[in-house]
Amino acid sequence: MTTETDNVTRQDRVEELYAESSVWHVNTGGETIHAKRMPGKFRTFKWLAASVWLIFFFGPYLRWGDRQAVLLDIPNRKFHIFDITIMPQDIWMLSLTLLFFAILLAVVTSIAGRVFCGYFCFQTIWTDVFTWIEDKIEGNPAQRRKLDKAPLTFEKLKVKVPKHAAWLVVSMLTGVSFAAWFTDAFELWQGYLTLSAPMVAWIVLALFTVGTYGLAGFMREQVCFWLCPYARIQGVMYDRETILPAYDRSRGEPRGKMKKGSHDPEKGDCIDCGQCLAVCPTGVDIRDGQQEGCITCGLCIDACDAVMQKIDKPLGLVRYASFDELEGTPAIPLHKRPRVLVYITILTLAASGILYGLSHLAGIELKVLHERQPLFVQQSDGSIQNKYYLKILNKTDNPVRVTLTAEGPDQLQLVGGGEVELRPGDITPHTVYVRVPRNQLQSESTPVIFRILANDDPSLASERESVIFGP
Repeated sequence: MTTETDNVTRQDRVEELYAESSVWHVNTGGETIHAKRMPGKFRTFKWLAASVWLIFFFGPYLRWGDRQAVLLDIPNRKFHIFDITIMPQDIWMLSLTLLFFAILLAVVTSIAGRVFCGYFCFQTIWTDVFTWIEDKIEGNPAQRRKLDKAPLTFEKLKVKVPKHAAWLVVSMLTGVSFAAWFTDAFELWQGYLTLSAPMVAWIVLALFTVGTYGLAGFMREQVCFWLCPYARIQGVMYDRETILPAYDRSRGEPRGKMKKGSHDPEKGDCIDCGQCLAVCPTGVDIRDGQQEGCITCGLCIDACDAVMQKIDKPLGLVRYASFDELEGTPAIPLHKRPRVLVYITILTLAASGILYGLSHLAGIELKVLHERQPLFVQQSDGSIQNKYYLKILNKTDNPVRVTLTAEGPDQLQLVGGGEVELRPGDITPHTVYVRVPRNQLQSESTPVIFRILANDDPSLASERESVIFGP
């Protein structure tokens, strides 16, 4: 039975939820955010970080010998990275690489918040490039808002059409650049220009053109709010020592407009100019505390510092700081934070595995399968014979002639050994027999080692241990 007290409590909770939702700064798509672009230290960092993505556009055109330096050849199941060729048998390194970057993201987030989102995320970078184009063609935020609300006229089309054309060019180059990592870049361009590219290449181009154009041109911050799962899970990665863009409320409040020639000692340093909100690409007011939409890009710090310089106030009203720092609690060193230590341990193990794999990545590999039915055959002279199926993987792009040998008990004979021709980039099957006098076998199973060595390149070698079965 519901009591009057329960009704009051429920009503209080509803009112609290309404009060909380009223300060959410989540743009639901009703109005486009036109962020102001201001110079500053973090804007420079943002452009420098964005320049890393130039590798995405120009990397496929780097050559290594007679082929592309980095080529993810999925149809032939080979990843070429300079002089390293990674085959499906080395896929465990890909798993460790993904683990490494996932934990690296967790480490960075735990230490400094969503700096990946603010400086390296492709959605953030492409959106920034698109809004830069928009700013150059349509003008500052006020002019863009006015243009958006203006009726569709020829004058408006003269501004809008070049902007969208530039967006489409960037989107199409994104699609071509992505496809170029999976096939020869120059052949891909030839195929596109002559309209002879395979259907898969056209589908990739269409998907990336439409996706980039729509996500960076129109959805923008909505991707961060509604599509990206990272924004949802970031809260569990933060703690009180995480460094984030933060507003120093104790110094800034109570805020108020500043009148020329006057100074009110009862007011804080924040003059309520709104510049921190004006430059935010996701429309977050940093003065309302940490929010889901904050991508920790630091542009609000640039804006606030510029204002503080003009009014002759100390910098850092908005700055990178932890909750403990803002409250005056001594900071805990990184080596004493358990979460960071766990992340770094996993990161170190994954990196060690990757380095081990790359340093032990052989050009040829040998696998040995023992015939199970029968395990052995006794010859007419009394010797014991075992049958083996060998699979020799040649990871190089050239045929390789190797010499196959075996080492084991005394008087061992290898039937089918000697020289073997290996096909380039393929597995060559080979069958051999091992014969050993019965009196040399002291147990039911005796170790035997198979070795292969390239005739022209001693660095190409591999060995595998198996066993010889007897009565």
